[in-house]
This record gives sequence, C-alpha cells and structure tokens, in this order.
Amino acid sequence: MTARATCRKLREVFRLHFEKKLSSRVIGKNCRLSPSTVQDYLARHAVAKLGWPLAPALDDDAALSELLFPHEHHPKPVRPEPDWATVYLELRRKHVTKMLLWQEYRETHPEGYEYSQFCERYARWVPTISLTMRQEHIAGEKLFVDFSGDGLTLVDPRTGECFKVKLFLAVLGASNLTYVEPVLDEALPTWVGCHVRALNYIGGVARITVPDNLKSGVSKPDLYEPVLNPTYAEWARHYGTVIIPARVRKPRDKAKVEQGVLLASRWILAVLRNRLFSSMEEIREAIRPLLEKLNNRLMRKLKKSRRQLFEETERQALLPLPEQPYELAQWATARPNIDYHVQYDDHYYSIPHTLVTGLADRRLDIRATETTVEVLYNNVRQVSHQRSYEKHKYTTVTAHMPRSHREQAEWTPSRIVNWATSVGPSAALLVAELMARRPHPEQGFRSCLGVLRLRKTYPDDRLERACARALRHRACSYKSVQAILKHNLDRQDELSDAPQGTLPNHDNIRDADYYR
Repeated sequence: MTARATCRKLREVFRLHFEKKLSSRVIGKNCRLSPSTVQDYLARHAVAKLGWPLAPALDDDAALSELLFPHEHHPKPVRPEPDWATVYLELRRKHVTKMLLWQEYRETHPEGYEYSQFCERYARWVPTISLTMRQEHIAGEKLFVDFSGDGLTLVDPRTGECFKVKLFLAVLGASNLTYVEPVLDEALPTWVGCHVRALNYIGGVARITVPDNLKSGVSKPDLYEPVLNPTYAEWARHYGTVIIPARVRKPRDKAKVEQGVLLASRWILAVLRNRLFSSMEEIREAIRPLLEKLNNRLMRKLKKSRRQLFEETERQALLPLPEQPYELAQWATARPNIDYHVQYDDHYYSIPHTLVTGLADRRLDIRATETTVEVLYNNVRQVSHQRSYEKHKYTTVTAHMPRSHREQAEWTPSRIVNWATSVGPSAALLVAELMARRPHPEQGFRSCLGVLRLRKTYPDDRLERACARALRHRACSYKSVQAILKHNLDRQDELSDAPQGTLPNHDNIRDADYYR
C-alpha cells in the first residue's frame, strides 16, 4: 500500500471516530483494517495531540505521516555489504566456515551486519549463481569425469572414411579447472589413459573421482555397492583417490562435468565445427589453445578465471602425484595346471610348484601390463615375468621347478610314460616324443595328459591306432590325435590292414578280350 493511500485511510479512521462516534470494530470493517490497527492509529493521534478536524498544515500527506510515524522517516545507517563472491570462494577452502568469515568481516567493519543477517543475505545471493555453481565443493575434494555426446569429424586421408571424435572431460569441483582430450573410443585403455593425462595436466590428485557408470569404469552399477573395473580400481589405488560413481540417471550428481561438456561444446566444438581433420594430432593441436582460452576466461559472477581460482584455492589442496605414472594393466583369472604354469594370452608362465598343491581347483589373478605379467593369489603377488607375445610358448623359471618330482610333485615324466604304456606302445612313444620336444619335459605334461584323457571318450584300441597314425605322419600333438579320432581316420588304418578277399563269380565279369 502506498503512503498516500495510507494517509487517506488515517483521515477516514479519524473522521468515523470523531464525527460518527463509531467503534473500532465497525471502523475496521469499513476501512478494511483490523480493530487493533484502528486502535493503534487513534493512539498515535492522541500522542501527537492533533485534534479534530486536522489542521490545514496537515493536508500534506508527508507531514501527517511524519507526525504519526516519526521513527520510520529517519534513514537507517547504511551497513557495508560483504563481497559475496569472495565469501563464496573462501567457503570452498577446507575448514573455512561462515562464522569465521563473519568474524573477519566484523573486524574490518564493526558497524556491519550481525551473524544472522550475514547468513541470510548470503543465502539470498547464492541463488543468483548458475545451478551447477551452487553446489558446495571443497578445494581438492572432487574431480568429475565424463565423455561428451557430440564430437568432431576425423577423415582417413587414405580411404576417405569418417570417424567421430568425442571429448573426454575432467573438471575440478571447487575451481572448475577443465581438461579436454579428443578420443576415438570409450574403451578401458582410453578411459584410464585419459585419467592419467588429466592428472598430469592438473598437477595433482583430487581425493574423490566422480565418473559416470560406463562399462570401462563401473562393471556393475549399484546405488550402494557399485563394482568397479579392476584396472580402474587399481588406477585409483595408485593415485590415492577414491572412486564414487554418480547415481544412475542422476546427472545432478556430476553437474560440474555436465556444465563442462556444455562449455566445451560452445567454446571448442562450435569453434571447430566447420573443420575436417586428418589426424588425431591435428585435432589435439586445434583444441589446445581453445582449452587454455576457456580456463583463462573470466567467470561472470565470480570475476575470476578458472585458472586463477585453481592457483589461489585448489592447487595446494590437491594430493601430490606419485613418482611414476600409472601403467595400464589388464586383469584375468587362470587355474594353475599340474605343470606349474598358468596361461595368459596363449602363452604359459611358470609359478612356484608349491602353489599347485591345494590350488588345482582355485583361480589365480593375473595382472598384465605391456611389459610384465604378474600372478597374484588373495591379492598377494606370487611371481612376476617379463611379458612374451609368442603364442603357445613357455616362459619357465628354473627355480619354480621341483628338485625331485617323486618328493615334491605327483606327476613325473616316467609315470606319464608308464600310464601311456597301459594304452599301447604307440601311445607311450607319442607322449615320450611330446616331452622330448620341449626344453623341459614338464612343459609337455599338459599335451600328454590331454592325449591320455581321450580314453574317457574313445576305447584304448582306437586311441592306440590314432597315436600310431600320428607318429607315422609326424603329427605329434594332442590336437592331431583328437582330430584323427574325431574324423575316424584310425578306422581307415584298420581297414587297410585287413586281408583282401576275392570277388565271387557272376555274369558281369569281363575279360581282356571284351575291350578289344
């Protein structure tokens, strides 16, 4: 209600009271005021000793209002307004509270706001920032990572084939410092490699890493206990960070990186939208200056760039990088064989023979990098080998072999040959040949056992003939014997060894004179 309208009501209240002698309740109903308000107006009239009718000098609304409401016409002292952007940034720092900032404000401005007003005014200022900026993030606490949906076009200069190049983004929670890298896929090596390069760019490690639920990072999404990819989990252990995936279909959990994707689309993808690239290196060179421009651009509300905020508030709060960057590792499981070897990528690596005892039905974990293969049991490394890319070959450490198979192991070459003798002499010769072809006889145990276990499927006489045929054709391997039996080639030998009979006499027999 305006001051002029209020003064009109005041005069009407006084008229109805002094001229019409009406009660406060009736006057209130007439003027749409509460009875208590009417009584307050009449009391103010009595205190001011205005009389009735009002003096001509009080025809001015301002004069009447000043007499009846004197305290409302004295200007209140102007209190200094805090720099709310600075307050917002200071609250990002670890252990900094509103109480501490208010005390510092009052030390500089003793006539300033009380603590309750300080908090209330800050709460009214915060919604003026964008939704993604409104989240409370402590310096050095969180790093948000994700892939962009849109991308750039890469053209193969040889074939003319076009590929979509997406962007990997990593955004720090407190300073919004952004890292961008072009990628061709979202596979595990790309995912982990981008994380390594992002931390190198930032120069430190956030305590929490917040990814989306893509398969490269999270094997089984779950609200309470998500299952991480073993390689991704190992990367986190190497850098000392904790991975907390965003909830499924909850983009607000990673709003920082969602906003980063939006900004990268506007400041990078949109700028390069009309360019065609012929190599990934060309794309990286084009993105690099645009990324620096994005990080050095002033943010409208905070009046500082991402790079400035990072240097001022977040760099010193990050965990240090480890001495060596993470080396990508692939994980697999394998069962130990009686020849104290495990298989990875079609190559066989030895393990201490003592591990085989009691572990035949259990699985060992294998961690393979570009240069090494490690075998672990119950998360404890048992042995490490230099990685070999030769297929179906063996890497054997002499120290892993037992000194005496009779004392340390159940299987020996002589026992296998004796077992083969129970099938037949050809089977015994074949298994002996399989072991003789290896640098160590134990490396042939696997193939020998494969041959002898064919007894479960085929009778001994057929297995013996199949071994004899394999020896004749110099095809001494488990797969050759298996193929001979599968295609009944051993039966052909049986038929060829049978005596040939004579044809019976009949009318269709022709002698040599018939063809003259």
